[in-house]
Order: sequence, then structure tokens, then C-alpha cells
Amino acid sequence: MLLRLVLLLTVVPLVELLILLRLAEWFTWKSTIALVVVTGVVGAWLARREGLKALARIRADLAAGIPPAGAVVDGALILAAGLVLVTPGILTDICGFALLVPPVRHWVRRRLSEAFKKRMVVIQNGQHDSFIDVPATGRDVGNGEADQLE
Repeated sequence: MLLRLVLLLTVVPLVELLILLRLAEWFTWKSTIALVVVTGVVGAWLARREGLKALARIRADLAAGIPPAGAVVDGALILAAGLVLVTPGILTDICGFALLVPPVRHWVRRRLSEAFKKRMVVIQNGQHDSFIDVPATGRDVGNGEADQLE
């Protein structure tokens, strides 16, 4: 894991720098800087807009008594998109703009959910269980509607 992090923090900026230098050769350094600034500003604006939509979904889900798990993950992905969009670079901008597209975000959310489920291990009474068994004490959510348990 540490090796992946080191590679991510060294290789990605190096590749981004090489791409920006190549763009400056093909065009001018002024247009390359303008591209970085424009993508940062537009990306920040789009991330803010999508973030406000996700916040509204979280509030609506909470008001309806539905756990807002999907909207919270969307919010985290939008935050990540905003962070990579304000960093200079072309590859990071492509990834950031992609995360602002709802179908792409949905696909990433499903992949993250699958990855977390594979890594989750529940130990109860010293034994590994393949599922989590907890008593329902409050509200049970089924088919998008909240039903009171008695």
C-alpha cells in the first residue's frame, strides 16, 4: 500500500508535468497556463454545483427517514473531484471532470462498494461470519420507504 502511495505521489505529478511541458511546446506557455486556470475555475464551479445537489439529496433522504449513504458517497466523490480539478494537470482534470458526471460517479460508487464488501470481515464470538446480523430496534428501510417496527 505504501508503494502505491509513493508511486501515486511521484509518478502522477511527473506525468502531469511532462504533459504540460509538451502542451507548452505545441502551443504557447501562456495558453497552457490559461488552460490550467480555466479548467480549475470551471471545475471548482461544477464541483460546487454538484456538491450542492448532493447536499440537497442528503437533506431530502434524511427528511424522508432514508439513510443517505449513496448521497454521502457522491458528496465525497465530488469533493475528491474538486480537489483534483484545482490541481494543475490534464490527467487529474480528466479524472475530476469524469467524477462530476452522475453516471460515472454511480459506477465508481458501485466499484467502491464491491471493494469494501470484499475486504469486510465480521468476527462475532471468535468466529468469522459472512454477514452482519444485528437486531432491528428503530426504523427498517425497505423498497425506499421507511416502515416502523413494533
